[in-house]
Order: sequence, then structure tokens, then C-alpha cells
Amino acid sequence: MLRAMIGEPISQPDTEESNKKAKTHFGFETVATDEKAGKVMEVFSSVAYKYDIMNDAMSGGMHRLWKRSFIAKAVLPKGGVALDVAAGSGDIAIGLLKKVNRKARVVLTDLNAPMLQEGARRILDEGMLPGLADCIQSDGTNLPFADNSFDLVTIAFGIRNFVDVPAGLAEFYRVLKPGGQFMCLEFSKPVLPMLDVIYDAYSFNVIPAMGEIITGDRASYQYLVESIRRFPDQKRFEQWVRHAGFELVRHDNMTGGVVAIHRGYKV
Repeated sequence: MLRAMIGEPISQPDTEESNKKAKTHFGFETVATDEKAGKVMEVFSSVAYKYDIMNDAMSGGMHRLWKRSFIAKAVLPKGGVALDVAAGSGDIAIGLLKKVNRKARVVLTDLNAPMLQEGARRILDEGMLPGLADCIQSDGTNLPFADNSFDLVTIAFGIRNFVDVPAGLAEFYRVLKPGGQFMCLEFSKPVLPMLDVIYDAYSFNVIPAMGEIITGDRASYQYLVESIRRFPDQKRFEQWVRHAGFELVRHDNMTGGVVAIHRGYKV
């Protein structure tokens, strides 16, 4: 059954008072840690209704190929249960269910209600019956699920928006069953000569302008471009994944490193 559940407030290891004083990044802007989640919510609430259209426009449709490769590498046993965090419009959840011929269950979770509503709508449009997919609103750094609940945990183009990425990775490890797989699809650092120069020129000059034309929101896409640049490169992110407890950690670059698929296991 498709349902919504409000998760607990964002949880950080420090006290509330120290959180107010702590600083983090919101794109290239420095903000108070306790303000970032609200700012990210505003971004995705603004773009939710045209999220898929903009993804096609920005990537020239490449995001569909990236997600297809991501799903192909995912390990979800028939009868298993997967959790897709920052599930957005439901692309990954739908792909996973189709991969196993709908003989599994996927839980979609996202902190942003408008994005989760888009995912729920697409799940219904695909004819996914109740019991195959649940939509639960929650914070990825404080998941409302028991330890060792899922065979697979996925997140695609969402983890860079977390207030506390290591806290999110620790939660993914906690809710994953022993032997389960964690997968992350995220923008990364180009590894081909000169590709970074071309990529920067396109990102900063074209994408915000495209966002203004298609969605009427230039600022949100300016933030999204900046958030990609602030995210750690492939090797550093692998270190974070290992630090969370995952083993057999590795990554696969796509499109010259513009995007990377990261994998790890709870052994």
C-alpha cells in the first residue's frame, strides 16, 4: 500500500545548540547546519513537477542509461526487500521491480513530500500493485526501519544533498541485512583529460539557464550544479563508505567519471 509517514527530525551527533553554531555548505554558500535541510527541501519542492523533464534536458537522456546500468548491477533476490533512499520520482524502484519480474518489494523513502508524491504517482501509473511498493516520508540520516531489514539499499543522485553524509551511510549499513548490497549512483569527478573543463563550462553556463527556461527556477539548478562540485571524488567517497562499515567497496566510472556507481556489502 502506498502510504506516507513523517520521519523523525534530522538527527545529528552534536547537541541542538552546537548544531545552530555549526556550519556546512549549501552549494558554494556557507550556511548553519540546521538550515541546510530546509533549503534543500525548498529546492526539490520547487522542481518536483518537472524533475524528469529537466533530467532529460540536462543530460541529453543520459541519466536513463546511467540508471539502467545501476539497476543492472543491483543484487535483489526474488522475494527480497529493497530500500531506495531519496527515491525521487521512482525510477530506481520501478526498474528494480521490473528486473525481478515484480517478485520483490521496494520501499521508497524521501524527505521531500512533493518528490515522494511524484514517485507514488509513477508507481501507480506503472500498475505496481499495493504490496510491491510503499512510499514512506523520512530522513535518510534517521531512517524509521529496524536493523537488518533490507536485502538492498540504493540511492541515486541524492546523497550529496544530505546534511550529514557519513550519518546517512551509517544508517544504510544499519538497516541492511548481513550479506546485503549498498549501491550509490552519484555525480563525480571527470577522469578524462579536458573533460572537466568542458563539463564545468556546460554545468555553470547552460544548466542554470535551462532550469530557468523549463521550470522558471534558475537558483535551484545553480545550487544543484554547485552541490556536485562540493561532493568528494571517487576515492574519497569510497573511504567514507568503508568507514561506515561496508566491505568489498568499489566504483565504476561512467561517461568519463561524470557519474560513478559505488558498491559495498555488509559482510
